[in-house]
Amino acid sequence: MDVISAEIAALRKAIEDHNYHYYVEDAPVISDFEYDKLMRRLRELEEKYPELDSPDSPTHRVGGEPLEMFEKVEHAVPLQSLNDVFDYDEVIGFDRRVRSVLGDSVEYVVEPKVDGLSVSLEYENGIFVRGATRGDGSIGENVTGNLRTVRSLPLSVNSEYQRLIVRGEIYISKAVFEELNEERELLDQPLFANPRNAAAGSLRQLDPQIAHSRRLDLVVFNIQLAEGSEFENHSDTLDYLKSLRFRLIPFRICRTAEEVIDEIKRIGASREEFPFEIDGAVVKVNTLSAREAMGSTSKAPRWAVAYKYPPDQKPSIVKNIVVSVGRTGVLTPKAEIEAVRLAGTTVTNVTLHNSDFISQKDIRIGDTVIVQKAGDIIPEVIEVDISKRPDWSIPYEFPTSCPACGSDAVREEGEVAYRCTGAECPAQLIRNITHFASRDAMNIEGLGPKVVEQLVQEGMLRSSADLYFLNRDELISLKRFGEKSADNLLNSIENSKRNDLSRLVYAFGIRHIGQQAARALAESFKTLSALREADESEISLVPDIGPVMAHSLVQWFSSNQSAHLISRLEEAGVNMDYISSSVGRKFEGMTFVLTGALSGFTRSQAKKAIEDNGGKVSSSVSRNTDYVIEGENAGSKLDKAHELGITILSESEFVELLQS
Repeated sequence: MDVISAEIAALRKAIEDHNYHYYVEDAPVISDFEYDKLMRRLRELEEKYPELDSPDSPTHRVGGEPLEMFEKVEHAVPLQSLNDVFDYDEVIGFDRRVRSVLGDSVEYVVEPKVDGLSVSLEYENGIFVRGATRGDGSIGENVTGNLRTVRSLPLSVNSEYQRLIVRGEIYISKAVFEELNEERELLDQPLFANPRNAAAGSLRQLDPQIAHSRRLDLVVFNIQLAEGSEFENHSDTLDYLKSLRFRLIPFRICRTAEEVIDEIKRIGASREEFPFEIDGAVVKVNTLSAREAMGSTSKAPRWAVAYKYPPDQKPSIVKNIVVSVGRTGVLTPKAEIEAVRLAGTTVTNVTLHNSDFISQKDIRIGDTVIVQKAGDIIPEVIEVDISKRPDWSIPYEFPTSCPACGSDAVREEGEVAYRCTGAECPAQLIRNITHFASRDAMNIEGLGPKVVEQLVQEGMLRSSADLYFLNRDELISLKRFGEKSADNLLNSIENSKRNDLSRLVYAFGIRHIGQQAARALAESFKTLSALREADESEISLVPDIGPVMAHSLVQWFSSNQSAHLISRLEEAGVNMDYISSSVGRKFEGMTFVLTGALSGFTRSQAKKAIEDNGGKVSSSVSRNTDYVIEGENAGSKLDKAHELGITILSESEFVELLQS
């Protein structure tokens, strides 16, 4: 056991060393393959010898059941906010106030203000035990499970302090932010507005797996508490945190107001060089005893301010207005403008959002416009300078056909976006095939977005139907494809031919047609041919199908591209008939709510069992709920069920109900 224990300790140290090199220093020293081998060996040993497991093991960065709700945490040291200043005169006024208390011998630490989410990180005897959001400064939320997923956060540190509390900022890097929005566009999910909102929403997910998928990052900037410490300066505490292998916000020491202003200007000019978004610069008195002399108000310290950079706005001329088609079929206009420098980058394109935005501001080719880049990543038009409009300008007319495939572009009532209706539009190809192959649609394993993108780029897929005509030898010749992976993919594609009609209808990705609607349509019409021939009034008679859905279906089926896609799928032998489920309908009209962790089911398995029997699963308890299924560590939903008198089933009672 001593030998095994030593190997486990060595593996943990090696993995955390590699995490530090990769996620903090951005300088990996081994390949991903070698890293994965170390992690796999550690998991094997911890599973075989559970008595040697430890909460600070890197294997625990992601795990645990989703939470019902976050616990409240009282901060041992309040996480105060800062007073803002907006011009250099206010910076000079701050310096004057500081010197009136401390005299002329003053040092400041100046650092960029990361536009993220502030957190406290608590370590006991060097082990990370708790992490919390700032909240109102006094009370935050316990997000320990989500913070464990952050690779740049050390789960253990070599600290001599029994209790150490560190303050940092959680963020999503600009590069990861763009990747996440590309993925969300593929999945037809709402895009994140900016990295800060994305980071805040990700850290407050009840399921750590979701937080893990968002690839959060961390920088630290303060020691809140180190019992028994004797640091003299804030800069000393930062050096100490660096020795513990935290990633720090970069900083400089300044001794005059002029030096502070110069550093604020330097940070502002170089803001594009940082991996994170910044919205200002923070100025702090360096000496800790001097801070005590300055004191604080109830909300903010008197020894620090945050300089907020003003929005960068400049005039430019619209050279052209062009419309592109996104992966979800949305037509997005942008203005090509004369090059202008904004927030450290050269901008030649600005978003125009949608047709309403263009109409409301009456933006025309040739106009002089004021453009801004602040808060969001994408620069936009703030206003038009009508006084400089050329005589030859005419109002812009938004296109009503797709610029990528020529299909009709339609704008549905209540929406601002025009969408392409083409089933085989090349601009939507990756998204359409990814959806077609997804688990809830045709369930083709091994065909995620990256593989789809690779096959499209290689010219092997021009529509979802091409999946059924893939060539084994061509697949094997591709990178990341061996014989086994190619065979597995082809077998999964072949198996998908036998899916029920409801999966196929959902896989088409028809606007407004979700899984439940697809199931209802398949049960009602029995064949795809019958569904294609139905008119809107016939389709609207199906339960849960409204006129908007009926119109969307008829419109999709009337397209030549849709007809071609269906023809190719028929040629491939894909089933287009309803397959009656062998499972009964005993839960028809019943609504279930799941709470707590079940031992014999995953959440998705329990949900499927209920839906296969005709029932519905809701995320919240109401008077319309028929049963609440109680697992271990059930949360507030159980209290609500008691309050409303809803029948509560244990897991064993639920199983009996299924088998009855």
